[in-house]
Amino acid sequence: MICSIIDIGSNTIRLSVYQLQEGTIIPLLHKKTMAGLASYIQDGWMSEEGIHTAIRVLNQYRSLLEHLSIQQVSVFATASLREISNTIQAVKMIQKETGFLIDVISGKREAILDFLGATHILDMKEGILVDIGGGSTELVSYQNASILQASSMEVGSLGLFTQFVGKLFPTKKEQKKIRDYVKKQLDKQKDFRDSQFPALCGVGGTIRATLKLNNSFFQQPDENKSIPAKNVKKLLKQLSQMEPEVLRKVLKVIPDRIHTIIPGMIVLQTMIKHFGCEEIQVSPYGVREGYLYQKILKEGRMDSSNTKSV
Repeated sequence: MICSIIDIGSNTIRLSVYQLQEGTIIPLLHKKTMAGLASYIQDGWMSEEGIHTAIRVLNQYRSLLEHLSIQQVSVFATASLREISNTIQAVKMIQKETGFLIDVISGKREAILDFLGATHILDMKEGILVDIGGGSTELVSYQNASILQASSMEVGSLGLFTQFVGKLFPTKKEQKKIRDYVKKQLDKQKDFRDSQFPALCGVGGTIRATLKLNNSFFQQPDENKSIPAKNVKKLLKQLSQMEPEVLRKVLKVIPDRIHTIIPGMIVLQTMIKHFGCEEIQVSPYGVREGYLYQKILKEGRMDSSNTKSV
């Protein structure tokens, strides 16, 4: 069976196509569009321009799926539609214009799906999982491959950029404001207040982008999937100095995240310091694969409540 998942995020809208075979998933195609939906939110309200941006991307994906004769697609949204005041209106408009049924998942469920997806590709015995998205950050503590606590923070790389950064890159003063804000939000997570985790499992675009920078700046092979925690601090220092040679390398390695990588890495560095992490293991699987496992493999079918034939 061939099926697809569309993830409407705050920074990106992603399409993934998989083959389901004997209880496993085989990735066939991934497509990403930098929609930047979080930048269309003012005072908690997503503008019509932002909604129409989502509609445009989704209809492009619909055309691609029709061309590929893929009939099963499941669409979900995270903080992009979850954290706005006009969620109901936005979802209705998107559904009307695209024909897709949108499943707006909670922050806690997103965290659990992150863990479910990551555990199918990594050996996760004990540690903390962190998914830094464009509009939120998910946290999952785990032991013996089981969840201890799962939570979500309204802190994301694009949201922080929009809220605190005046130009393209945050100044030292703006970086301090971001860091203080993230610390304040993290302190509100009572279940994670006094926890220490040497191992951090990283999920999501910000951490994957950090891995690419790590491999480029520290001459690691592309196959490398781990980041020494100390390297995040070194990378932040180099990026903050904004030397032309460094910026050229960043543009070459992660051109679509040039404006959000520093806010995102500040979130990551704050997590590392708070939890006493020594190493980051980056998972190629996350919320989309977790969603697929939960909604399809466990139930044995595409759930009709949020699945549409195209």
